[in-house]
Amino acid sequence: MTSHPPFRKVLHGVATREQMFHLFNRHNDTPGVDPVSGTPYAGEWLEIAAEQYHFMLALLPPLFMRTGMFGMSEFKAGNVTSVFFAIRIRGRERWFHGFCDLSDKHSPDTMRAAIIAHETGSADSMTREEKLEAIWNATRPDFKGIAGEANPHAWPGEHHGKRTILIDGGRHGTILKLLGDLSDEEIDRCMPAIRARRTER
Repeated sequence: MTSHPPFRKVLHGVATREQMFHLFNRHNDTPGVDPVSGTPYAGEWLEIAAEQYHFMLALLPPLFMRTGMFGMSEFKAGNVTSVFFAIRIRGRERWFHGFCDLSDKHSPDTMRAAIIAHETGSADSMTREEKLEAIWNATRPDFKGIAGEANPHAWPGEHHGKRTILIDGGRHGTILKLLGDLSDEEIDRCMPAIRARRTER
């Protein structure tokens, strides 16, 4: 089982409105997790545009609101709800969404601090887990899948239910690999492709 850091960025770059709503439900199809509990979402965050921040603020009366932060009154599941942040980082206003488990009343402030720490760190401050999540979320559906789902005999039983992805294997052509088995070099090759796709939009 994968051990997640307490707070993790799940998308490289600024999410479009479509990406934001997709990521709100991204665990619905993830094998082996219970999205109804809210637990798979807790601690996940991403950057959004100002328009999305203000749209969500106007959508429902907030559960709570204070300077640069508000929580959604409609919970994702269990004690987990969406919290939106407006944070000035290096002189520029930016906007973020995160899923906080409000059974810990300090989680919104802790997440805000984690976002600031992440975004003011080194240029490449994403952890390996965050990079894998960003690669998975940016990959088109026809280039990713679940091991053993379409063809149970194509993967050993212990890999069934794990995420797979098609990558450029260089001189070896396109290769299907388990997402978690990507080497650091393969991850580094995939990340510029994600940045390029964000630039093109």
